[in-house]
Amino acid sequence: MTQTVGELNPPVRLMLTPGPSSIDPRVYRAMATPLVGHLDPWFKTCMDETQLLLRQVFQTENRLTMPLSASGSGGIEASVLNTLEEGDEGIVAVNGLFSDRMYEIAQRTSAKITKVEAPYGNTVDAEDVRRAGKGRKIKIIGLAQGETSSGVLTQLADFRKVADELGALLVVDTVASLAAVPLHVDNERVDICFSGTQKAISAPPGMSPITVSARGEEVLRTRKTKVQSWYFDLTTAMNYWGKDRLYHHTPPISLIYALREAMRIVMQEGLPVRWERHRTNQLALIAGLEAMGLELLVKNPAERLPTVTAVMIPKGIDDARVRNQLLDEFNIEIAGGLGPLKGKIWRVGLMGYCSQKNNVLLFLAALEKIMLELGLRVPEGAGVAAAIRNYTQVETASAASR
Repeated sequence: MTQTVGELNPPVRLMLTPGPSSIDPRVYRAMATPLVGHLDPWFKTCMDETQLLLRQVFQTENRLTMPLSASGSGGIEASVLNTLEEGDEGIVAVNGLFSDRMYEIAQRTSAKITKVEAPYGNTVDAEDVRRAGKGRKIKIIGLAQGETSSGVLTQLADFRKVADELGALLVVDTVASLAAVPLHVDNERVDICFSGTQKAISAPPGMSPITVSARGEEVLRTRKTKVQSWYFDLTTAMNYWGKDRLYHHTPPISLIYALREAMRIVMQEGLPVRWERHRTNQLALIAGLEAMGLELLVKNPAERLPTVTAVMIPKGIDDARVRNQLLDEFNIEIAGGLGPLKGKIWRVGLMGYCSQKNNVLLFLAALEKIMLELGLRVPEGAGVAAAIRNYTQVETASAASR
């Protein structure tokens, strides 16, 4: 008996997760436009525009700037495999699951890799990295600007200084931070920077924007051996995204349409305005959570990633039950913890299109209702009220400065 499958009709969710984020309707419209061939002359122009916008979002003039046909993990793989060879040494600063993934991938090369760790919820001390590399020739120093698994933000300046002292390339994961947190690839002298499309850029998952400095390109050109991955070899992939447009693989054309439109929206808003929007909405969220008596994993306010807030789950509260009720009753999706934080935190994402005042207030009201029903003593209305006060203070200060 043949089983029939009905027409695809997914539910409409508010994606307050650490990724993917909800998408602007204009990006959906871009995805629905006609396909053309990946070597079509019109598509070459679309590629040029995509690279132009990528350079603007990364704030770089790097020639080697393109979206990889892969998730953010593909960006990690490309960054590590293209730089490391047998006899090289690298250091990876690990303070969460995804920076640990960079370490894991680097370990699979023939290079010698040192892990410098900090507990989840904290930043790695750049001085510890300096001590780990002292007296050695270090090829790369890798870290995550925004650690998705724990909601930690790392400032890059001290790591750039250490990389200079050790003669190393600085490799930075900006999957959870690009287009939401201040980043100037050229000014901050980041050698390799990669991200993901599905977070603060608010495009669909499936592409990993990457940019490589001139110094990084020189390292790729002077390798003694071929990159162990054909697919992620940046020198050959760039032959397609470069001026010659030589065939490398068939890219996800509709995803490139979506990325182009999403980045156009980013630049239309303006990066400084966008950075401030993410900061303002997270501060209101935090004010509301703390007014409800909830604690955050990241104790230092300066180290809180604006796109992902890690909330400690109160004692006696069932993690999955709360998340399922948010989904079933309010169509709101948040995420739980990963690895050692599984069952200990909720991760609330305010990324790109989702970072909006109305979403913050809706989530706080929904969470309060569920907490009260589960018997947690939460001051009624305190979360929403605190968030509104925070917004009012920001608006008042903004009006006074004009």
